Amino acid sequence: MFDRIKTLKHRWQDLKEIAQLSQRDLDDLGMTRDQVEAFARMPQDVPDRVIAMAQIFGLTEAQVRADHDRYHELLYTCGQCKDRKNCGKVLDRGALAKPSDAEFCLNKTSFAAGLL
Repeated sequence: MFDRIKTLKHRWQDLKEIAQLSQRDLDDLGMTRDQVEAFARMPQDVPDRVIAMAQIFGLTEAQVRADHDRYHELLYTCGQCKDRKNCGKVLDRGALAKPSDAEFCLNKTSFAAGLL
């Protein structure tokens, strides 16, 4: 319970800092304020989930991270997912998981296309 309160406090502090970013700061990041806030609110395990799911589709972490903008799109999409339970089940299978197990994945098209 304490960890959850601690996480909420950190997230609140992050959102306060984001609110203070100048337009120049946002331009340097290449993101809108809404996008930065969405990233601050997403579950902390999203980057790990994106990489693990991409690996099920035969992609490496380097391939996923190669295009910075595309990687952010994958993170954002994953962060909006409402099917974390099924995702967790597939990821728990590890090397036994197949792309066909991840039909629910909102990033499946990108992963299947090799992130083109």
